[in-house]
Amino acid sequence: MIVIADTSPLNYLVLIQQQHLLPHLFGRVLIPPAVFEELTGPGTPHLVKSWLADAPPWLQVQPLRSQPDPALDYLDPGERAAIALAEELNADQILLDDIEARHEAARRRLPFVGTLGVLRRAAQLDLIDLPSTLARLQQTTFYVAPELIRSLLDEDTRRKSR
Repeated sequence: MIVIADTSPLNYLVLIQQQHLLPHLFGRVLIPPAVFEELTGPGTPHLVKSWLADAPPWLQVQPLRSQPDPALDYLDPGERAAIALAEELNADQILLDDIEARHEAARRRLPFVGTLGVLRRAAQLDLIDLPSTLARLQQTTFYVAPELIRSLLDEDTRRKSR
C-alpha cells in the first residue's frame, strides 16, 4: 500500500501521541521533502520536531521526480508536493486535512482521508478510545465543527453497542 502524508495529519497525530496508528493502518507512510521541511519549520511544535528528529522507519521522505503541476500553486508547498507525489506513485491513500487540498485530491481522483478519518478507522479496529482521543485533539489548534465531532462520537457509540 502506498500512502502519502501531508503535514497536518502527522502534526496532529504526534501532538495527541497517536502517530503509532499510521503503521497499523497503512504500513509505510511517505512524505515529500516539502512536508518534512514544514514539520521541521519554525512554527512547528517542539514535540513534533523531536519526534521527526528520530523518525520511525515506517516514515520515509520520498523526493518527487518532477515539479508539481502549476495548477496546484494555490495550495501550500506541503499540500502541493503531497498531491504531486500521490499522483506520481499512484498512491492508494493521501492523508490531508486542508479543505482546498481535499477538493483538489477529489478532482484528481486521489483517495484521501484526514486526521479524523484516521482516528475513526483506528476506533473501528478498537485501537483507540475515540472519545478521549478526540478530546485530546480538541485541546490542540485542530479545528473541526462540533457537529462532526458529535457525529463521530454517535457513530462510535452505536458501533460499541452492537
